[in-house]
Amino acid sequence: MANDFRLREWVIQPSLNSVSRNGASVHLEPKVMKVLVCLANRAGETLPKEELLKTVWPDTFVTDDGLVRAISELRRVFEDDVREPRFIQTIPKRGYRLVAPVEHLAAGAGVESALQISPPGMAPAGNERRRRSRNVLLAATLLLLAGLTAGLMIHQRFSRAAYPAIHSLAVLPLQNLSSDASQEYFSDGLTDGLITDLAQIGSIRVISRTSSMQYKGARKSLPEIARELGVDGIVEGTVQRSGDRVRISAQLIYGPGDKHLWANTYERDARDVFALEREVTEEIARQVQARLGTANGAAISRPLPVAPKALDLYLQGRYYVTRGERGLNDQEKEKAADYFQQAIAIEPNFVPAYLGLAEAYNLRVQGSKEDVTIRKRAAEKALSLDPNSSQALTELANIRWNDFDWRGAEQEYRQAVEIGPSDAEAHDELGGVLAATGRLDEALREAQVAQQLDPNGDHLAEILRLKGDDDGAIALLRDEASRHPEDAVTHFALYRSYAHKGSYKEAADELADMMRLIGRPHFEKSLRDAYTASGFPGTMREFAKELEGVLAAKQGFFPENLAVANTALGNNDRAFYWLEQAYEHRDVASHDNGLTYLKVEPLLAPLHSDPRFANLLRRIGLPP
Repeated sequence: MANDFRLREWVIQPSLNSVSRNGASVHLEPKVMKVLVCLANRAGETLPKEELLKTVWPDTFVTDDGLVRAISELRRVFEDDVREPRFIQTIPKRGYRLVAPVEHLAAGAGVESALQISPPGMAPAGNERRRRSRNVLLAATLLLLAGLTAGLMIHQRFSRAAYPAIHSLAVLPLQNLSSDASQEYFSDGLTDGLITDLAQIGSIRVISRTSSMQYKGARKSLPEIARELGVDGIVEGTVQRSGDRVRISAQLIYGPGDKHLWANTYERDARDVFALEREVTEEIARQVQARLGTANGAAISRPLPVAPKALDLYLQGRYYVTRGERGLNDQEKEKAADYFQQAIAIEPNFVPAYLGLAEAYNLRVQGSKEDVTIRKRAAEKALSLDPNSSQALTELANIRWNDFDWRGAEQEYRQAVEIGPSDAEAHDELGGVLAATGRLDEALREAQVAQQLDPNGDHLAEILRLKGDDDGAIALLRDEASRHPEDAVTHFALYRSYAHKGSYKEAADELADMMRLIGRPHFEKSLRDAYTASGFPGTMREFAKELEGVLAAKQGFFPENLAVANTALGNNDRAFYWLEQAYEHRDVASHDNGLTYLKVEPLLAPLHSDPRFANLLRRIGLPP
């Protein structure tokens, strides 16, 4: 279609790259105009994205970003509503369709002719009868238009009212479009940052990173993902980095119906990448009509520019600290800490790097007092730079909890969930400290919130076990094990629930499975052999022996596990020895619960009548 044409009230002139309405014209980029012409040539049909890309950019490799940007520009010019399109409709997973009627205009008709504008002061020819007929026709037309307008307003009101509101969001892993595959850490880091920013929206629920990142590379439909995560809205997009320029394309989709709601492309210098994230967050907040801000109304600090080199170092640190969480060696966390320190050296006020540094020094296998000091200083520095950081508050609350400052930890966790209502970790940790102090019903409520925010994790089984609901805990853990069969922690939790229930064969099997999954097959065999030879007591003796060997080799510190094993064997004196070890070395984080759940741990219940138990509770600041 080379000639001019009309779309509703707009006149399109492809030769001039111009669209006009009421005498005012807008100039389009040539490629944007070509997209419009392609759609008009096949009005009413769905044009696949691939066909549009091949037609408009025949000799250039262009990703979907260029097409999305062109469609967004056309919608902006035509004032089109993506939810109720009058011009361009998105067909999810397929392409786009022009839904406005196309009216061909005669060659050379021009804008004025197309709009049928009469010269000023010249009345149309005709006699009185024609004028009366025209007036009657005009009156009838006005009545018809009034009826149509009223009907349209009613339709829009009802269709908008019927349109489902967005109360919850999940951000799927942003796709790396950079030619360098090693930039995967960059797209993952931006996904993490976008989730963190969106989690500060007080009026919607945002799914945690741990659940969202499990869909990286997943071949599932959006309605399926929305159902699994229990969300209305899904944000997906791409990241493309070229030198020091970063482009993010994002779109908001109503997940259950796979209906496109909004899309946009943003491009910035890499040093402004956090401002770019905030811009995307604010636009999404506007689209879902949510309020971007903390629950208590405090203003969210604006992100500062960051040097590209510091950004790279930080994102590489995030990559290694995430890997370090999966193993029982400190090498990955040491690499992460080094990257974060380098980033801080370049940008001394870089809050995310301080938070990463605190995380990298948490729960090291060969931990020390110095680790706690570094964690605390890093978290305090982050909080001084950003008083509205729920992550910094959570980290400081964790340190208070380790120091048995129960009230201080609870207060800081509550501050964290007030600032970050979608911070699953903060809700989970608050539930933990409530459970530790014996408030198990309150703890369960926080765990339920954390579970909603992180549906692919497990936040409920431990609280149910502490409440004595072993069957409920086992059911949840069995489901978790079926979804994540290689997760050793789940099998360890099953061992404890089965042991308390008295299902000793199952408990021994789960403990052996845990040893296999952490790469200790000889321990697995010795535990199975011990059960065969002397039942569950044999398993506990062998388990205690092996843990003491691990401790002697300085490969971990497991005092609470040793106390539980000796309690099961009736060796109360040895059990108290290990509990005292946990107390004496409380400044070095243990790799089990330590004295965290001393008051409520069911497997330590046989010790409750011993005066030493009440004495230990008092020393850690809890009433007997």
